[in-house]
Amino acid sequence: MDISNFDDLLAAARAQPLPQRLLMVFAAIELPDDATPAERAAFEKGQGGALVPQMCVDKSPDELASFEQLKEEAAGFGQPWGMVFAAAMSGSAGKPPTSADADAPLQKMVESIRQGRIQNFIPFDPQGRAVLLD
Repeated sequence: MDISNFDDLLAAARAQPLPQRLLMVFAAIELPDDATPAERAAFEKGQGGALVPQMCVDKSPDELASFEQLKEEAAGFGQPWGMVFAAAMSGSAGKPPTSADADAPLQKMVESIRQGRIQNFIPFDPQGRAVLLD
């Protein structure tokens, strides 16, 4: 299935034969203090920057009706964000993963994003559109 927006991800997760749990990390996009003039100029044009995890959450696909609901819930925490990274984990023996099961993978996900290792996640912009990152 082609995932071009967050709602596609929800549909794909619901369609899986094993129950899923979605892991999401909201990240701000900031300009590092030691940025060069060229990096500053690129940042002003909406390019570059450093990903700084702000908050994370796990949800079953049935707990989310849409990206808009996730966005509203995130707004309630008052943390600015420019991108949300998503991943999924499968349950076993027909049982969905619990929030407790998701704790360690979610923390690994946060640390991976801090280190710039984002290739295993799907990034979405604040409108819920999937983003291709260089």
